[in-house]
Amino acid sequence: MQKKISKISLKKTKDIALSIQFSLDGFSFCVTDTETKEKIYFTEYQFEETLNSPEELLEKIEYIFKNNTNLQREYTSVLVIHKNNLATLVPSKYFDQNSLASYLNFNIKTLNTDFIAFDEINSMDAKNVYVPYININNYLFQNFGEFEYRHHHTILIEKLLMLDRSNEKTMFINVSKNSFDIVVIENKKIVFSNSFLYQTKEDFIYYVLFTAEQIQLNTAIFKLYFIGEIKVESEIYKIAYKYIKNIFFLESQNSIFKDLEAPNHSNFILLG
Repeated sequence: MQKKISKISLKKTKDIALSIQFSLDGFSFCVTDTETKEKIYFTEYQFEETLNSPEELLEKIEYIFKNNTNLQREYTSVLVIHKNNLATLVPSKYFDQNSLASYLNFNIKTLNTDFIAFDEINSMDAKNVYVPYININNYLFQNFGEFEYRHHHTILIEKLLMLDRSNEKTMFINVSKNSFDIVVIENKKIVFSNSFLYQTKEDFIYYVLFTAEQIQLNTAIFKLYFIGEIKVESEIYKIAYKYIKNIFFLESQNSIFKDLEAPNHSNFILLG
């Protein structure tokens, strides 16, 4: 397990909020000063290999909590972010809270024992239906008591809608180790939103170009903004640039990045 940490030590002990994000590939958290709204601390753990189950993830998280004293503090609030591909968007007008499993079964196989939750996305009048890692929630409840939890795709969409000012269709891709999210926005509205698994650069570009074709994006004209785990040297960046000419990184202005050994377009969900 590789640990990346900000150079700042966490000195403040009052009026601080904790945000945690985890997936089968890693665990990260940041601390926010609730008075100034500044991010004052960040740590990321990257697992050597993708874990096979939520049970393995819980073992990793228990180890991290035991060995990181900053997770043993008292916080004014705690936000927990579940990062996985076990989610789908449903327009509010078609949403029925008694049919959660049926929405997910279009895309993934759910079990009768799965706990299914949903987030409100008021900015697009939709619900994000997903399977949270309930065993992790139970463990975190033992540590913090009540907390809010949401799916990473919910926060990604809300943040992008707040940032985007373009009237033209713009594509945003949030890259992770084995998956990526595509969000396309036009006139402050979501045109397309989905997550994809990939193993090779060819997998990656296939889904990107297929999406562009489906929503009639001209690869010579539209703008693509990358966030997440991608660099200019990345194979997926190079192959994307072969087909799409207007590629940018969506860089955060968050001041904490000057104390991180990470590019400004990384960790968008927590720090963007």
